[in-house]
Amino acid sequence: MGKILVTGGCGYIGAHTIVDLIQHGFDVVSIDNNSRSDIKILEGIKKITGKTIKNYCVDLCNFNETKNVFVENNDIIGIIHFAAYKSVDESVDKPLLYFDNNINSLINILKCCEVFSVSNFVFSSSCTVYGNADMIPVTEEAPIKEAESPYGYTKQIGEKMIQHFIKSNHTQSILLRYFNPVGAHFSNEIGEMPVGSPANLVPVITQTAIGKLSKMYVYGNDYPTIDGSCIRDFIHVSDIAHAHTLALNHLIQKKNKSNYEIFNLGSGKGYSVLELIQCFEKVAEVKLNYSITNRRKGDVIAIFADNKKAENVLGWTPTTSLEDMLLSAWKWEMKLKNEQFLSNN
Repeated sequence: MGKILVTGGCGYIGAHTIVDLIQHGFDVVSIDNNSRSDIKILEGIKKITGKTIKNYCVDLCNFNETKNVFVENNDIIGIIHFAAYKSVDESVDKPLLYFDNNINSLINILKCCEVFSVSNFVFSSSCTVYGNADMIPVTEEAPIKEAESPYGYTKQIGEKMIQHFIKSNHTQSILLRYFNPVGAHFSNEIGEMPVGSPANLVPVITQTAIGKLSKMYVYGNDYPTIDGSCIRDFIHVSDIAHAHTLALNHLIQKKNKSNYEIFNLGSGKGYSVLELIQCFEKVAEVKLNYSITNRRKGDVIAIFADNKKAENVLGWTPTTSLEDMLLSAWKWEMKLKNEQFLSNN
């Protein structure tokens, strides 16, 4: 049926999506320069699927290198674009880094869509585009507020770029606005592998629990929420991954009503940071060393999804409980520690 190109295929959500695509009959190639990912994740994909994935170690900000991937794979029929820097905190400190990487890489991928006539484009967006929403749960019709971080701003710009791009060519696109992907594949063969300090909450929790981090911090307990900490919508990474397969099929089978559709991907429930910590301590039977500190720049107060549109149009329903999400993340962290121990002895 032609190949699907996954950019950021060695990353967290990219790797899980490759697994889901293969399990639903797609042939996949990856672009990932591994600046913030680990090539070893491809070994886990092979163990799960039996397939060896070709990854091109290419910087998407280099158009000629990116174009050569399409020249070598002239049967690409769809692209799922994950590749981007994603730390809210880092983006506040280094906004130009995020503007340069996240925007220029998208421009080059869209150029290749145009040059090589790729019709189907799925974009990895984020609930950060909503900023501090007026009402929750958030629907896709919620107004786009001023971004709370440069990272969120690059997602807003990316969405607008795609919206304008598809008006002048044949490409059709779905934008998936995720909330907070967590957990690991239930095979325990792939999971989140942050390079350097983790940017996401759950790997901070698991790394603290296992001893990689001596202590973790909760940024603020004075928000107008149930316990003063921020509220987020947590969704298992495999549920997120499957939504990309459904979105791609939706485009390929011409079920889309327009060339530009947007879907929220979240559980539809909000949990505070402190509730998440308490749930983890229960399922992992570990007491976390954490303390409360000042609010962090770029964080929204509370957000969780209205996911009815994805359910009704794509047939997507999240299936994993918060307890199982966190337990899968903990099992993955313990596996990483065991593998490190074996390699050192």
